[in-house]
Amino acid sequence: MVSEKAVTETGAGLRDYELTVIIKPDIDAEKLEARINAISQFITDKGGTVSEIQKWGKRKLGYPIKRILEGIYVLVKCKMKPASGKELEATLRISEDILRHLLIVIES
Repeated sequence: MVSEKAVTETGAGLRDYELTVIIKPDIDAEKLEARINAISQFITDKGGTVSEIQKWGKRKLGYPIKRILEGIYVLVKCKMKPASGKELEATLRISEDILRHLLIVIES
């Protein structure tokens, strides 16, 4: 049986993911950076890696969410274990600053 530490070190068991997050538009720049850093810190703490973070900026939503018409879009490309993905989604779901999120697996 292979230990979890050995699997993490070789990168086996990790999947490629893209996480798109829509954050409330009234958040200040410091809190925005803190939120993005918290997401990337969560991924790295669970043995994953963050390869890229793209800040798309404030954009109009396709429909109002909680009476909000705009949101700040952020794309995070990362590798992590499938169980960590479920835990990350649960954390994002209860966050008050995040309007919506979408975590998808990138098949290579």
